[in-house]
Amino acid sequence: MSHHRWSRVRHVLAGAVIALVAGPALGQGFTPDPVDQAAAKREGKVVWYTSTPIEAAQKIARLFQEETGINVELFRSGGSAVLRRFTQEIDAGRVAVDVLTTSDPAASALLAKRGIFVPFKPRNFDKIPDEGKDKDGHYVAQRLNMLAMFAREDKVSAAEMPKAWTDLTDRKYKGKMVMPDPSFTALQLMVVGTLSKKYGWDFYEKLRTNDTMIVQGHQQVSDMLKRGERVIAAEGLDSYAYDDRKAGHKIATIYPSDGTFAVPSPTAVIKGGPHPNAAKAFAEFMIGDKVQTMFPEDGHYAARVDMKPPEGNPALASLKLMPVDYDFIERETRRIKDRFNEIFQ
Repeated sequence: MSHHRWSRVRHVLAGAVIALVAGPALGQGFTPDPVDQAAAKREGKVVWYTSTPIEAAQKIARLFQEETGINVELFRSGGSAVLRRFTQEIDAGRVAVDVLTTSDPAASALLAKRGIFVPFKPRNFDKIPDEGKDKDGHYVAQRLNMLAMFAREDKVSAAEMPKAWTDLTDRKYKGKMVMPDPSFTALQLMVVGTLSKKYGWDFYEKLRTNDTMIVQGHQQVSDMLKRGERVIAAEGLDSYAYDDRKAGHKIATIYPSDGTFAVPSPTAVIKGGPHPNAAKAFAEFMIGDKVQTMFPEDGHYAARVDMKPPEGNPALASLKLMPVDYDFIERETRRIKDRFNEIFQ
């Protein structure tokens, strides 16, 4: 994705409520695709594969069940693990899932090209920025994932904290850092693919020399900082830091001067899924008011432009965002994972 396009989406998202209220009414000229709620209730169940953080995923499932009476069967894991299970089932000719939510826009675009998703434009589709959805409705962002750096404020002074991604190669951080594995979490794949392209693999070789610990996912990064086993997250998901601060932990989010990552988490309805109407009802619910207002309350950035950022967090427009070339990452996924594993084995 070009820097120009990311600049454009920042302007779209900046002061979203003011801009949108002042301009043409949302939904003007947009007619959402219908959802047969009665048929969805008769189906009584929806199977959801997702990499949404576990507490948020469980909350969404519970809210949907309370509102509709439709049961949500949830499989939750890291983005790469979810995609691996999904593609293995699809390639075997077995469609066991109704709705897929990952944090890998590159994979979603590729799967859409393969014709695996149902084109569907639910209510509020028009409130998702273009960069967060397929124009034909094959997928739409559930939320935006803000990826930055964290530090223990009680262990690292403000003057000692890194300011940019490139600062992490400084020898003074040796033995202090932790980050997740791109073979497990698709979000880290976006970061590694982008930073290795921008700064070369020498950047990660220096992080290896600095004894950077590799853990499975973002939850484990958060746990390491809370326990004090490491004091700097060399890449972390901002929503975890938000939760940790609310719980009283001295953890600061550092939005890198060379660019914070804002990666959308696409949701798609699966073609041939066992509960097609419940799938559409659930996908529509995902970008409805109840879920979209839940995300900022729980420290996530919502996908819709008419929602505020999490309390105390900067507006998206105030941050320099790192452009991500999703086509490049989709083409180079295997090579990126293999090279990373070679360095950190």
